[in-house]
Amino acid sequence: MPIVVNLDVVMARRKMSLNELAAKVDLTLANLSILKNNHAKAVRFTTLEAICKALDCQPGDILEFVPEADE
Repeated sequence: MPIVVNLDVVMARRKMSLNELAAKVDLTLANLSILKNNHAKAVRFTTLEAICKALDCQPGDILEFVPEADE
């Protein structure tokens, strides 16, 4: 998948647990875990905005485009 979610990296830098972030952004632990583990197929802008506010970061800190290698 060319879009990589670096949520775990940003959370580690901010020393914030998944439980703490889930409470701050009002998401279920399961849904946040899906996003953190790079299994999400989509993310709402409102969710991304809430995460960025809670972690004091930019969307580009969380989402990264990694081109797939040509086969």
